[in-house]
Amino acid sequence: MGTASNVSKRKRPRRSRPIVSVLRVGHRAGRDPRLTTHLALAARALGADRMYLEPPDPELSARVASVVRGWGGDFEVVGVDDWKKVVRTTDALVAHLTMYGLPLERVLPRLRRAPKVLLVVGGAKVPPDLYRAADVNVGVGHQPHSEVAAVAVVLDRLLGDPPTGRWPRAARSVVPRARGKKLVEHRGKR
Repeated sequence: MGTASNVSKRKRPRRSRPIVSVLRVGHRAGRDPRLTTHLALAARALGADRMYLEPPDPELSARVASVVRGWGGDFEVVGVDDWKKVVRTTDALVAHLTMYGLPLERVLPRLRRAPKVLLVVGGAKVPPDLYRAADVNVGVGHQPHSEVAAVAVVLDRLLGDPPTGRWPRAARSVVPRARGKKLVEHRGKR
């Protein structure tokens, strides 16, 4: 039997990061494509594995799929007709990002312990049911801000620095430089 000092010095296995998805509720195809595209690109670049989009927007999904084909990774935009069904059937911890929620610092330990997290952001008019359907309402600051900012801050705090270098199946990648720009094409090496 180990002594108390031996037990306390053992390294605990590091828990893996949660799998994170994003649900965008209330997308307006004719009015929000730029903002929702930015939301998808930020979610992808900062470590989310997919974005559910309600209602579906096939053109937006195709634009993001084109980015994934060029820059790599496995991110996808999945159109959904009913956000309530996504929230009700997920096995993830549902975190609604809103300026009215509990402070992120207070909720972050719970998010880090979850094996899966679904970050939910609303559009111009957030359905009141969303506040009740979420496992937790998370405030990223308590001032007006964009969905893109909220998702980016939470992903950064939850998952840490995004991966650097070439992503799996990337047709191109950036070579980091102090000055100027350098892009490498990986034709036939996906």
